[in-house]
Amino acid sequence: MIKAVRKLGDAVAPYGPPDESRPLGGYLILITAYGAALGAVATVVRLTGRRLPDHVALPDLAMITVATHKISRLVTKDAVTSPLRSPLTRFDGPAGAGELNESVRHRHGLRHAAGELLTCPFCAAVWSATALTTGMVLAPRLTRMVAATATAVAGADFLHLAYDIVKRRAEGDT
Repeated sequence: MIKAVRKLGDAVAPYGPPDESRPLGGYLILITAYGAALGAVATVVRLTGRRLPDHVALPDLAMITVATHKISRLVTKDAVTSPLRSPLTRFDGPAGAGELNESVRHRHGLRHAAGELLTCPFCAAVWSATALTTGMVLAPRLTRMVAATATAVAGADFLHLAYDIVKRRAEGDT
């Protein structure tokens, strides 16, 4: 499998301008890992006799959506989780409200691609949503509890920010 990924990496090497470094090989490895994880989940679902739901209830979808947003920001931007990102990222400065701006530390390959994944909330949201929806099939009660917690934290974050805005306006600051 590693040989196949390397061949694909070689095939896409001439993708961009010579002076622009796009870690396409690293992206391929991440895509392969994502696909393998989905395949493993499908196998577990089949072997355990679980069934995929016929539909996703709107309240579950709403909760998973908000939880995905919060989890992806927690993974990619939160100051407290920065030690987990630090092997692949560099601190650039605070981003406000307990968040950080970070950049990718490595210039090429899998480390660069993984660094991008860990600094991009939009990218991490795909993985977060996949984990939550997988959890809804394999362990729905636990997943609902995790998603409800993340949703509550997202709501609290919003209320903290709204409170600060109202407080500043009441004090005459804009």
